[in-house]
Amino acid sequence: MFSATLRSTRLPLALIRHARAFHASSSAAEHYPNADFGTFKRLTTGPDSEGRLVLVDFYADWCKPCHMLSPVLEKISKDPEIKSGSGRPIDVVTVNTESDEGFQLGQRFKVRALPTVIAFRDGKDVEQFVGALPDTGVRQFLQRV
Repeated sequence: MFSATLRSTRLPLALIRHARAFHASSSAAEHYPNADFGTFKRLTTGPDSEGRLVLVDFYADWCKPCHMLSPVLEKISKDPEIKSGSGRPIDVVTVNTESDEGFQLGQRFKVRALPTVIAFRDGKDVEQFVGALPDTGVRQFLQRV
């Protein structure tokens, strides 16, 4: 005959007392690849942009310098220790200028060469750079903004 013992799924009180509390604040940095217009708008001018620096990377798949810059920006978006000169966490939004929405955004911000990276703070574009910068160049740019 089959015999089964039911065990409690409750955690012992000693474990509960010493459990770490979860923090609900936003992460240090995020990367949003192939962002559409809605994502771009939400992250650069919406409530999600408050207290953050948003780097918008305008790129195209055929652009060799874009392929050189992308890993640098991705690394920045994954490193919680890297912050802007004003101490803000950094989000990276990539916009493909070959898509209809990306092309329109590029025209709106007068993107003439690729890659172009525009920094947004508090809903406004504050600074930009054009071309593939090395890691140290991007970090210097971040210290200025």
